Amino acid sequence: MARKPLAESVFDDLLEQVIDGTFPPGSALPPENDLAASLEVSRLTVREALKQLQAQHIVQIKRGLGTYVNPAAQWTDLQAIVRYASTTADSPDISLRLLEIRRMVETGAAELAALHATDEDLARMEEANVALQAAHEAKDLDAVTATDLAFHEAIFRASANPFVPVILGPLSQLLYTMRRETSSFHEVQQHAIEHHRLVLDAIRTRNPEVARRAMQAHINQTYDDYEHFIHPEKQQQETT
Repeated sequence: MARKPLAESVFDDLLEQVIDGTFPPGSALPPENDLAASLEVSRLTVREALKQLQAQHIVQIKRGLGTYVNPAAQWTDLQAIVRYASTTADSPDISLRLLEIRRMVETGAAELAALHATDEDLARMEEANVALQAAHEAKDLDAVTATDLAFHEAIFRASANPFVPVILGPLSQLLYTMRRETSSFHEVQQHAIEHHRLVLDAIRTRNPEVARRAMQAHINQTYDDYEHFIHPEKQQQETT
């Protein structure tokens, strides 16, 4: 396996230190000479890594003052954001942000699916729902999570827009973790089964607005389930 360019390795090291809180938002990074010494690289290599961090808005270089860490909300590189979010996946804020993304993407995907879904797409959604029901009855949490995701992925595919699955693709591990967490509750599984049926029925109407409303109701139910089942549990964990 080819080794990473040195500047890229330094970039990764510095990003990891930003993510783990060694250099929190608003803090200044050490001077280039100090970073070069601690990382055992040249100052030029450090400078290249800092330029990459700056290009992704992870840091800002203030001429004559130093290099300062930006809040993650200002970052523009998806992989860096995913790395950051992965370390804070237990945070209620991250889970709610993921739900916000799902609401924006999945309601639109349902609209497109109502317009473009083929018989094969509809059959794939039906198969996922049947498998979800079977996994629920078998009390197989991993299978419940996988079949839940398979239903939504079938809708993305049915949208006939290749960019739709790409949007959420990099977040797949975070989404799996979140789905598995919420699906650990029997009532949540029942809600998903019912809403998946309603979403599929709505897509079959070939009416984009009907499909959007059905998916919106599904995501709203997911919000409610999170607030009722997951959020209180996390708050209790934080206080113990």
